[in-house]
Amino acid sequence: MSRIAKKPITLAANVNLDVKNQTVIVKGPKGEVTFELHPSVTIEQNDKELLMKPENETALAMAGTMRALLANIVEGVTNGFSKKLQLVGVGYRVAMKGKDLDLNLGFSHPVVYPAREGISFEVPSQTEIVVNGIDKQQVGQVAAEIRAIRPPEPYKGKGVKYADERLYRKEAKKA
Repeated sequence: MSRIAKKPITLAANVNLDVKNQTVIVKGPKGEVTFELHPSVTIEQNDKELLMKPENETALAMAGTMRALLANIVEGVTNGFSKKLQLVGVGYRVAMKGKDLDLNLGFSHPVVYPAREGISFEVPSQTEIVVNGIDKQQVGQVAAEIRAIRPPEPYKGKGVKYADERLYRKEAKKA
């Protein structure tokens, strides 16, 4: 069996899990998430531990995938996820406009990025954005969409980048 699928998921004391057919509802202090299990995988629950059980040998990989997704959901409803972005460039700045982001990224107009349901933004300084939420995939997607508005360019590094991202810088053309 998949090594990942063999690992049990340990639930915190403040996390509730309900399984009805193939629908899993996870409730925690940060919120509630509904998740559809693949038909070839079932959940076995012992006290505060969950184990994935594939129906047959061909569903081993799917059991590992479902275990990883469910572990991320449990982590999200207990602690949440966040991605930090930095704005690099002269005059590049961000401000909150209600719940939305107002980005000045060197275009002729400011770019307003609307907040999605389940996602919140923090702006600790004019050049930093923190994307928070309970769904790991959605937090990563929103951070990637903000970065795609003005990705970092390879010569000066100007643009929106992840805080932990290392950029490959090119040398300028020599005359």
